[in-house]
Amino acid sequence: MQFALLGLTAETSLHAGTGRRTGVIDLPIMREAHTNWPCVYGSAVKGALRAHAQRHHTEAGWITDVFGPDTNNAHEHAGALMVGDARLLLLPVRSLSSHFKWVTCPALLRRAAADAQRLGVAGAVGFSAATDRLKDEEAVLPQKPAGQGADRHLFLEEFSFQIVRKDLSELIDWLARFGGDPTTFAALLQDQLAIVSDDMFAHLASFATPVTPHIAIEHERKVVKNGALWYEETLPPETVLYVTLAATNSRRAGAQADAQAVLGHALSLFPDVRPYLQLGGNETVGMGWCRIATVQASVPVKAEG
Repeated sequence: MQFALLGLTAETSLHAGTGRRTGVIDLPIMREAHTNWPCVYGSAVKGALRAHAQRHHTEAGWITDVFGPDTNNAHEHAGALMVGDARLLLLPVRSLSSHFKWVTCPALLRRAAADAQRLGVAGAVGFSAATDRLKDEEAVLPQKPAGQGADRHLFLEEFSFQIVRKDLSELIDWLARFGGDPTTFAALLQDQLAIVSDDMFAHLASFATPVTPHIAIEHERKVVKNGALWYEETLPPETVLYVTLAATNSRRAGAQADAQAVLGHALSLFPDVRPYLQLGGNETVGMGWCRIATVQASVPVKAEG
């Protein structure tokens, strides 16, 4: 088998919906059942990858090898690419005292490190000691250069946190690979990364995501249609997620594509000049555009038609 890890940074609002109502939100986003953290299920990610491949590689014969046959012929063989859920890594949260912060927690970092280790990617380092015994009222931020003022409090949404400055340079270097240009993203994280406790992050992940009202207008009278008001939840722009990929040899009878070729085909969908994927719903109004970063691939990637 061959493995790769992809970083996804939302550049527009992202709505990967569950199709059912929860409370006052008519169209909520996908969430993990046990943590309530936002995510995008692997089936939705794989569908978006296949649609992207069919749109930009219409003549490619490898699509069936990589993703499997179409629905009518699904019994013939499975696809050779296994796609995991898009898991949350950094959640942008409004700060009342500064620019927004990329917020994460020890549980998210531990899981990302475990996923990376399983795929043979160097795991996250430098965060265990920085977040030991983290209290709910504390937020760990990177150390400031000498001579800069020391803020005491950080305000995220309606919460006030006592700032604890620690050396997060190793962690920042690891996280920076998920955001495209590591040097640029590392500089942004140095100013905007914040680590809060698992319990506080659970609250922010549940209640700090945007919920937007939508209406439908009657064409002739230009008024709202009767009952045509709904509330839709999204992940905000700048959300950072990651996806695990695993490739095997093609399962199609007579196919020659091995695991290395299958993974190479999948990663060739994101050339350096245009590494984008549209994920989730509402694509006609510009939602779901994600910038893709290959954190590590087990083989060199070559664009193939």
